[in-house]
Amino acid sequence: MSKKRSCRLTLLQRATFYYRSRAKDQSVLRMRIRELAHSRPRFGYERIHILLRREGWLVGRNRVHRLYRLEGLQVRMRVRRRKRISLHRGPVPVATTRNEYWSMDFVHDQLANGRAFRVLTVIDKWSRESVLLVSSNTLSRLHSP
Repeated sequence: MSKKRSCRLTLLQRATFYYRSRAKDQSVLRMRIRELAHSRPRFGYERIHILLRREGWLVGRNRVHRLYRLEGLQVRMRVRRRKRISLHRGPVPVATTRNEYWSMDFVHDQLANGRAFRVLTVIDKWSRESVLLVSSNTLSRLHSP
């Protein structure tokens, strides 16, 4: 099949088919961005752009951002230290018989019509059975005078 006919069948203009990119090879710049990012993990693409400009690279900030993302780089999130508010209570005891330890949690979900509901679930730690399920409607009736 000719190129002209295949372009017509795929609704592609022939100028697009024959297009050749004139973009320069960015592999050296990508390697330098990767080196800077690994040597300074707290620096984002804007700070790396400043370092590249200081080294003499004539490159725009948007190009640095695009190559930074193409390399899969991102600023490492700082892990915040949590305040020690609660006391250390030791290891969690392991249940050996039924009804020895229970755990409870709220489960949230949404109905098809958009109405949200909550269910309090109480689970036996040994048998993994649900001991109690209480819906939000029942909880509101328990707390109202």
